[in-house]
Amino acid sequence: MVMYGQLLRLYESNRREGNLLFLMLAAFIAIYFVPAGTARFDNAVLEAVRLTNWYAREHVILCLLPAFLIAGAMAVYISQGAVMRYLGPDASKPVAFSVASVSGTLLAVCSCTVLPLFGGIYKRGAGLGAAIAFLYSGPAINVMAVVVTAKVLGAEIGIARAVGAILFALVIGTLMHLIYRREEAERSVKSSRGFEGESSDRPMGVIVGFFALMVGILVFANWAAADSEAWMAVYEWKWPITAVLAALLAVLLVWRWQWPAYQLLLLAGVVVAVAWLVPAAPELPFAIGIAGLMIISGLREQDREWAAQSWDFAKQILPLLLAGVFVAGFALGRPGSEGIIPSQWVAAAVGDNSLLSTILASFLGALMYFSTLTEVPIVEALMGAGMGKGPALALLLAGPALSLPNMLVIRTILGTEKTLVYCALVVVMATITGYVYGNIWHA
Repeated sequence: MVMYGQLLRLYESNRREGNLLFLMLAAFIAIYFVPAGTARFDNAVLEAVRLTNWYAREHVILCLLPAFLIAGAMAVYISQGAVMRYLGPDASKPVAFSVASVSGTLLAVCSCTVLPLFGGIYKRGAGLGAAIAFLYSGPAINVMAVVVTAKVLGAEIGIARAVGAILFALVIGTLMHLIYRREEAERSVKSSRGFEGESSDRPMGVIVGFFALMVGILVFANWAAADSEAWMAVYEWKWPITAVLAALLAVLLVWRWQWPAYQLLLLAGVVVAVAWLVPAAPELPFAIGIAGLMIISGLREQDREWAAQSWDFAKQILPLLLAGVFVAGFALGRPGSEGIIPSQWVAAAVGDNSLLSTILASFLGALMYFSTLTEVPIVEALMGAGMGKGPALALLLAGPALSLPNMLVIRTILGTEKTLVYCALVVVMATITGYVYGNIWHA
């Protein structure tokens, strides 16, 4: 018995050393044979850096920081009993899925910004099906994206995208619930223990107003320009609207959270001064405002957990997102530019309505990163190069909801198996829908 234990320890030690040796050799071979100096490789590295730089400038501050703030607040100020009642595994499925889908639709965020919010409601006890419906609906059922799609690519494909995205949120959420119903039942029992009588010490109306103001700040700070007079009218006023919402949030924190008014007034003064001194960089005062909120929260014992939970989401999600964006930029480049994979290969691969082209469009769309509305001009360019309508619809259904950075983060929340199943469901359903649309509707 003693000898068996020694042999087992020796085997484990040798296996660890063998794995380390394999990784070292693989890394050395990859570095040794990397085609540095070739135009395509060097350009792919530059595209990866440029995409990551653009993502950091345009999305980390304006999208992710407020999303982390909202997710942290969810973990602290929303009672787990309320989440279990409306979104939990035992909640009415029509109610849970409808609430999740509508909530995601109202956000109209990209595939990365929705992640902290998804993690927040899932960790508070939301059922897997409802959480997945929320995860898909946020980036996919974007009202403005559907309108722009219809205007640029045609009303028919715009309607097909809208109908397909709504059905996807419901069907994929339902399938994930059914596949993991036993595991979810066990999780429901564990999550509900001790929360039957839990309630917030603040009125529900105050909590709703608190989150509505923060979501409003997130939405209007990221209001993108588009070819629509009504949309552009809001775009011209996005920062004044954001400032008004931030002021209302400060009033709410003083009035109902009992935050010291002088601290928030001092923060507001700094934000206004920076906005006046650096008008070309509105993201700078925006970041200062969020940092100031977290500092004040961290100094208050009763609200310290808000800052702690927001930081937990940030350190879990942000490194993976940046790494994933870098890899996506290296492989496929930015919109209008090329990575290591030539764009003509992509255009040739999806150049008809065949099943293979539709599968490739779904798969490539799932790997690429699209910020809000950027998928439309990309698909327009691909269709101009000969892309079929079926693959175009498949890319529009899979692309905005998934991306390589998105997958890396979902894995840390759901685990490898559930992430693979979710991604596979999105790709398979996008493929089937695109193929039917391209070959039967246009037969």
